[in-house]
Amino acid sequence: MAYRETAQVRARKDGVRVAILEAARALVGQGGFRAAQMTAVAAGAGVATGTIYRYFPTQIELFAEVFRDNSQREVEAMLAATVGDGNCTQRLNRALAMFISRALRNRRLAYALIAEPVDPQVEAERLRYRQAYAMVLEKLVQEGIVSGEFAPQDAHVTATALVGVLGEALLGPLLHSVPTARESVADSIIALCLRAVGAKA
Repeated sequence: MAYRETAQVRARKDGVRVAILEAARALVGQGGFRAAQMTAVAAGAGVATGTIYRYFPTQIELFAEVFRDNSQREVEAMLAATVGDGNCTQRLNRALAMFISRALRNRRLAYALIAEPVDPQVEAERLRYRQAYAMVLEKLVQEGIVSGEFAPQDAHVTATALVGVLGEALLGPLLHSVPTARESVADSIIALCLRAVGAKA
C-alpha cells in the first residue's frame, strides 16, 4: 500500500517550511542575501541544516522562494493602494507612497529585492516582479488617460518607466538613509512620477 501523508504530517512539514522561509527573510533583511547562509537559516528556523535541503535542494532555490514571497507581498500592497476612494492621481500617489514608505522602513530588505547582485535564477524573479509592479501601474495609468487626468501616452511604456524610476531613485536613500529626509525623498519621487504621467495639478 502506498504511503499517504496524514493532515498532521502535512501541517508539520508546512510549518517547517514557513519557519525556514521566515528565518531566511529575517537574515536577508539584516544583511542581504549573502547573510542568509544555510547554517544561519537553520539556526534561525530551529532545524538541522540538512533539513533545509529536504525543502529547498539548493541555496539558490531557497533564495528564489524568499524573493518571490517578499516581492509578492510588495506587489499586493501596491495593488491594494490603487483601489478604493480617490481619482487616478490620488490613487497613483497613494500606490507610489506605499511602495516608497515600505522600502524605507526595511531598507536592507528593499535593497536586496531591488538591486543586490544575485544569481541569475533570482534575477529572473526580480525581472518577473518588476513586470508585476508595472502591470499594477499600467492599469491605473490607462484609467487616468481615459478619464482625462493623465496625458495621452503608451501606458505600458510609462508604467515600466515608473518602476525603473522607483528602483533607481531609491538606491541612494536605501544605502544612505537619513531618517529626517525620508519624507522629502518620497515627495520628490512622487512629484517626478506624477509629472511623467502628465497629471494635472
